[in-house]
Amino acid sequence: MIAGPCAIESRAQIDLTAKFVASAGAQMVRGGAYKPRTSPYAFQGLGEEGVKLIADACANAGLPAVVEALAEAQLLVLEWYVDMIQIGARNMQNFALLQAAARTMKPILLKRAPFATLDEVLYAAEYILLEGNPNVVLCERGVRGFDPQTRNLFDLGGALRLKELTHLPVIADPSHATGRVSLIEPLVLAAAAAGLDGAIVEVHPEPSVALSDAEQALDFEAFSRLMRRLDALRGTLELKPKLTALK
Repeated sequence: MIAGPCAIESRAQIDLTAKFVASAGAQMVRGGAYKPRTSPYAFQGLGEEGVKLIADACANAGLPAVVEALAEAQLLVLEWYVDMIQIGARNMQNFALLQAAARTMKPILLKRAPFATLDEVLYAAEYILLEGNPNVVLCERGVRGFDPQTRNLFDLGGALRLKELTHLPVIADPSHATGRVSLIEPLVLAAAAAGLDGAIVEVHPEPSVALSDAEQALDFEAFSRLMRRLDALRGTLELKPKLTALK
């Protein structure tokens, strides 16, 4: 489980969030320092300051950090401060960025673009692998649909097909796939039950005042409940083979 705010807004916000998600059982902290926003007037992130803030917060919480890179120039800072570099959906086919990120030898979290086929996702991953970096995690974050009731269409079948086609881990991003906080928990549970390798979700201390994507961020109570139910599901899945063997 990777969890944290869409955007790093302040030291207090990222410190509090990192400590909480760590205590709830997350394995990594996410946070946006460079924000690719559709509107140029929207909050664009804190930049290098945000990278340093999440690095400090994760050091205190005892968890690794993942931050998105939008340009090659940002890789020097990210290589120094964070543990994993995210290539977002908008940059999935920015091949120069893929190659440059790969050469840092940091693990790469590669998100599927909203119009990308599965083959295109795999070719994008190949750009990283061919640079000698084997540490790639694929992320299904939804493809563009026609119904405004959800932000995107979460392609669980496609994600499972990726697991058949490649040895790489595949995780789910239900926050961006749905854009609705009420759908995040059931989709994480569905992805876990289906056999995906993890999830990345947005968590904020006060989603109502978040500077970006407030409508798809879990508050602390909701994230804690999700982790409890995920643990319960894991226990059920582990118990089933044992009961079958007893028969």
